[in-house]
Amino acid sequence: MGLEQQIRGALSGAFSPTELDVRNDSARHAGHSGDDGSGESHWHVTIAAPEFKGMSRIARHRAVHEALGPDIMGRIHALGLTIR
Repeated sequence: MGLEQQIRGALSGAFSPTELDVRNDSARHAGHSGDDGSGESHWHVTIAAPEFKGMSRIARHRAVHEALGPDIMGRIHALGLTIR
């Protein structure tokens, strides 16, 4: 299973999102710092879920990082988040 599917699975399982877009931006960063050559180092996630209501921006980001867990987060150099 590829990293995109792992990210989708982890976030879907944790939040039952009403919107989830996982975009691999690694090609835009080829040759830059953090590019490990895997083609899976830079990501952007847009997610909307009722669980985020009332949470601060930092709490939402922490919740996403926790849902992804250390195995997935350890493979990502950069993760952009848009959380609704």
